[in-house]
Amino acid sequence: MGTGAITGYFDVAQLVLYMFWMFFGFLVIYLTMESKREGFPIESDRADGSVRREEGLLPMPRTKIYRTRHNGDFEAPHTRDLDEPAVAGAPIGRYPGMPLEPVGDPMQSGIGPGAWTQRADVTDKTWEGTPRIVPLRADPTFSLAHQDTDPRGLTVFGADGEVGGQVVEVWVDRAEHMIRYLEVKTTGGRTVLLPQNFARIHDQRLRGAWVKVQSILGGQFEGVPVIANADVITLREEERVMAYFGGGTLFATPERREPLF
Repeated sequence: MGTGAITGYFDVAQLVLYMFWMFFGFLVIYLTMESKREGFPIESDRADGSVRREEGLLPMPRTKIYRTRHNGDFEAPHTRDLDEPAVAGAPIGRYPGMPLEPVGDPMQSGIGPGAWTQRADVTDKTWEGTPRIVPLRADPTFSLAHQDTDPRGLTVFGADGEVGGQVVEVWVDRAEHMIRYLEVKTTGGRTVLLPQNFARIHDQRLRGAWVKVQSILGGQFEGVPVIANADVITLREEERVMAYFGGGTLFATPERREPLF
């Protein structure tokens, strides 16, 4: 027998190869099952209009408990998505996988760019355990850079040029040291949050300064979801607020749903 041979038909090189194949196979199975901790079981549309939940070829993994620093234990896989409100839409056809047409207010439908997920209804925390995103009035240690335009007091305009409200406060991320939201008092008297990434602050020497929002119209600020607490925002509330402005990029006007050409 040659060097490395175990028997006349089997040697060390073959053993190592077979061990690698077994390791790689178990690795694929493990990673596939671990990936199912979020987003599974998948929902499959049926021809009769019903929805069936499918696990796929491999079964769901056993529940794992993640112990978070400030917000208790978190289970994965979880059943939180089962409690999520149904999407306000109906299929445009009788065939499985057909696109959904919003029913009612498309801005609140949860479809397309307005989709949101049922995140935990708790505030995001800093390492120290304090709320991560707060208004400046709640933390006097934060301030705006003197060389930047202070948006407080500026008028907010929608995509149609109509007034949506006035900025009354700035919300900052105490972990990232950046502006996250502008607190807006609408023309109807409601207090809502405008995500900073949907706002553009214009400051011109002759015309003054103002805030422009391209995703929604001026009158649609009245429909922005309101948060429960005036000084903190939960992860779920962030989802709803962001989804509303995201939905406006497609549903704010009927023309936005049409082809460009």
